[in-house]
Amino acid sequence: MNVKEAKNYIKDTVTLYLKKDEEGEYRIPVVRQRPVFLLGAPGIGKTAIMEQIAQELGIALVSYSMTHHTRQSALGLPFIRHKEYEGVSYDVSEYTMSEIIASIYDVMAASGIKEGVLFLDEINCVSETLSPSMLQFLQYKVFGRHRVPEGWVIVTAGNPPEYNKSVREFDVVTLDRMKILEVEAEYEIWREYAKERGIHTAILNYLDMKKEDFYQVETTVRGKDYVTARGWEDLSQILLLYEEEGLAVEETLVGQYLRNARVAREFTAYYDLYQKYQNDYRVEDILTGKVNEQVKDKARKAAFDERLSLMGMLIDQIQQEIRENMQTSAMLQDLMNPLQALKTKAQDSSAEEISDIVKMQAQARQQAYESLLAAGALSRKEKKRSRTMIGFLHECEKMLLASGMESGLEAFGLVREKFEALVEQYKRETKEVQERLHFLFVFVEDTFGSGNEMLVLLTECTVQADCAAFISAYGCEEYARHNAEMMLTERGDTLREQIRELAL
Repeated sequence: MNVKEAKNYIKDTVTLYLKKDEEGEYRIPVVRQRPVFLLGAPGIGKTAIMEQIAQELGIALVSYSMTHHTRQSALGLPFIRHKEYEGVSYDVSEYTMSEIIASIYDVMAASGIKEGVLFLDEINCVSETLSPSMLQFLQYKVFGRHRVPEGWVIVTAGNPPEYNKSVREFDVVTLDRMKILEVEAEYEIWREYAKERGIHTAILNYLDMKKEDFYQVETTVRGKDYVTARGWEDLSQILLLYEEEGLAVEETLVGQYLRNARVAREFTAYYDLYQKYQNDYRVEDILTGKVNEQVKDKARKAAFDERLSLMGMLIDQIQQEIRENMQTSAMLQDLMNPLQALKTKAQDSSAEEISDIVKMQAQARQQAYESLLAAGALSRKEKKRSRTMIGFLHECEKMLLASGMESGLEAFGLVREKFEALVEQYKRETKEVQERLHFLFVFVEDTFGSGNEMLVLLTECTVQADCAAFISAYGCEEYARHNAEMMLTERGDTLREQIRELAL
């Protein structure tokens, strides 16, 4: 299965394992809760999907790589305790708490969240001294003398032997106590994740044309040559920083992340072309309707890979703007609840009391934010939205303290004005994004007509969640018209075949 299928399966498994009966007992007893074992090549996103599952379910996540653990750190250190049995004193061996189990309790104490996932990576690479204890752990959730707290589901991961010399194959007794999921790298699935994460457009454009370069592990005379999803994501981050600082991107840099000489060389060559395309086609001019006929004519005469790269740059820019717009919309919606609560108190409260309420609202949201942050249950989007909301409430509190007002209604009026100013700014930004989306469609229509470029634009607007939600909420006449005219499935097959045959 691919990573997305594995994620959905694990998410369902965790949900069922945490399901309780009317007496508050887990429907599936702990001893029957088989740990999930993700078996797949390195760098395909196993850790990333566990973070997403915790965030989507609102539960905690504790992650460990088992290759970093000795028997002592995993099971605890021995010490002597004096005990008396039937009047006779004895020295008895005890163990300190496992570092792994202690981390779970630390997260529960910091977050207040009592349920979660314990994710143990590279579990089939444990040391020889720790290996015998894994069977007991996988069945009974016990490390040494200490048990994993109830409400914590165990998910493990490991690499097949061909990718890691340290792998120890599990025996049948151990395998019979796990739910085994074999996961494979699949570009189209990773691309969905990459679009949401803002992976560099040059990387996505290159991989759209050279999907076979997405994931490779080869044995050569020099050793292992490899390219992984993790490598592409890390390369994306460094490329964006290099561009911010105006530094030159060379093959030696790319080769540090893509450990395959051919792929590193070909991507670097494409990246240079991508930079040239950015200079030749001014994205901002196109999205503001200021593009001239020379640019359109150049685009019409360009080779297919160049036109595909141009579309990637344009779509990436508009989707980023739409994503930010929808995040602002979600933040404003979330702010409505505290403001409604404030409105109901305004009539019978003083300005000072209204300020105190705003302060308590900010503190409550700050506490909830820190709790989820400690549990690892916040996505990047949610972190940004929470920080923006907390900042708004703190600004309102300071404004009210400085206002010198006495009436609660007047105080609420100030807060409402500040909120309405945000709403008006959001409306202006929304209108601007609508216009930029309109100009994008006009450019593609004038330059390429209803060709494959229009199909690419329509498809990306349809499959990207924020983009689809934006168009559904605010409309786009050009999208609706071209979408109705085109047979997307049939045209899509033709386009994918062209891209597959394309050679750089």
